[in-house]
Parts: sequence; structure tokens; C-alpha cells
Amino acid sequence: MTFVEYDTKPTAEYAAYQQAYDYFNARLFGGRLPNCLITLQRRSGARGYFWRAQFSARGQEQNTDEIAMNPATFSARSDTDILSTLVHEMCHLEQHHFGKPSRNGYHNKEWARMMITVGLIPSATGQPGGAQTGQNMTHYIQENGPFARVCAALLASGFVLRWQAQGDPNARRGGKAKPNSKTKYTCEACGLNAWAKPAAKLICGECREPMAAAE
Repeated sequence: MTFVEYDTKPTAEYAAYQQAYDYFNARLFGGRLPNCLITLQRRSGARGYFWRAQFSARGQEQNTDEIAMNPATFSARSDTDILSTLVHEMCHLEQHHFGKPSRNGYHNKEWARMMITVGLIPSATGQPGGAQTGQNMTHYIQENGPFARVCAALLASGFVLRWQAQGDPNARRGGKAKPNSKTKYTCEACGLNAWAKPAAKLICGECREPMAAAE
């Protein structure tokens, strides 16, 4: 795959994420993942998230999933780390289309196997030895694993991520950053949001559907 250098217009950053998505799809997922809409969203407590069927084509009976990346978390992370979050969310998309995700947003054993296959090791702590399933999960990168190898090749080709959110959003509001004691949950049917302790199991009062936790 040849990567074209995108211009200096900031909105062109989205083209870089599409290029990365196509690259990882071909090399880690056998090219079987459908396209989705990749967005940049500031969402407290999440480096990224997957949300099924969140956009519909105007005037057509067609919808697409969303993968959101949180630019407020980029400043302290390398391009490799940021791209690992993209692939983490691609595993959620893979499970949605080809597997059986848990209805309450629980990260189950099937999802964990999909992550391990691409070289991302699920961990509740982000470190070796952490639980590999649960309500709120992150990951660490397997040394010399599939993701590590193909990502290194991508970055060696000259691929870069250029933009991140500026500063601490809490500081801009005049407050102080506080440790996250609550997790954001979202109803995938109507979009209703709620905050609760990690590992809570919430049901939307409007739709009677389980609410999913952010990563």
C-alpha cells in the first residue's frame, strides 16, 4: 500500500486515520472489516470507542458504524499507542459483524481472543497479568506481535499523526483534573448517556436496552 502525503489542512488528518484503518484491515483482519466513519471525539474516560450503526446515509437505507478517537489523550502517547487504540476499536467492530458481543458492553472471551490474534493483549490494568475480560478494559502491545510488526512498518513508511487536542480540557475550564471514579455508559439504541461506577450494569429507562461502557 502506498501512502500519499496529505496536505497541511487540519481536516485532512481524517484521511490519515482512513489510511491507517485500511492498512490494518488488510494486514491484521484479512480485509474483511466493512468501512466505518472514523471521528475525533473528546469523551471523558475513554481513549476511543466503537458504536454500531451510528450514522445513516441521507436519503438512503444505509448506515455505518463509528470508531471515535479521543484527541485529548494523544499528547502523552506515541503514534504507536494511539494506533493501537484504533485497532482495539477495530476488534470491537469485528466482533459486532462476525461474532457475538455481550449485550451489556462486557468485554468477553471472544473479544479477548480477537485482540490477542492481532497482537494486543487485553488487560484491565494495561499491564501483564491484568484480567483479560471485564466491563472496562484496555490493553498492552505484544512485543514483536502482529500489531507491533505491521505498525512499525507503517511508521517506517513515513506515516505520522499530526494533530492532538491542546492542553488539559479540565484546566481550560479553570478546574483541576480529577481521577476518573465513574465510567460513562451509553445506550446504543437511543444515545442516552449515564455515569456510574466501573462494572455497573445499567439498563436504559427509555429503550429497556443494556447500556455499553466506554473503553
